[in-house]
Amino acid sequence: MLIETTRFGQLEVDDTKLIMFVEGLLGFPEHRRFALIQTSPDPVFFWLQSVENPALAFVVCDPLAFVPDYTAPIRADDVKALELQDLSDCQVLTIVNKVDGCLTANLLGPIVVGAHSLLAKQLVLSDKRYGTRQPLAQRDMAMARSRTA
Repeated sequence: MLIETTRFGQLEVDDTKLIMFVEGLLGFPEHRRFALIQTSPDPVFFWLQSVENPALAFVVCDPLAFVPDYTAPIRADDVKALELQDLSDCQVLTIVNKVDGCLTANLLGPIVVGAHSLLAKQLVLSDKRYGTRQPLAQRDMAMARSRTA
């Protein structure tokens, strides 16, 4: 299927791989169908693009790439709603933002996607170890700069 995007123009996406949010994203409850767009051969970051709204897209990543001990507890009712076979049957993503030159992730609002069902839900966590603007790449950016100097 062809979708319109403001960032990439028209894109062909496999409609059998669209992600369906059971409740919509926080702040965007009416937008439920999204495509996960890979923009490089070995990506760390992806675009979560709305199928219904060309201007609505979020940069997302697997938080484990930056926070190896990150966990997102999934309640039993969410396991059922997402039709997960077990907890290994899902992918956790976080929305990424750039704040003051630093990449941050909302670790308190992870997105859980059923690997087989492609049903998704944004969770709301209260874990005090994490924040909504958790720095991701500050250290990695500093390391990369030191290698090129």
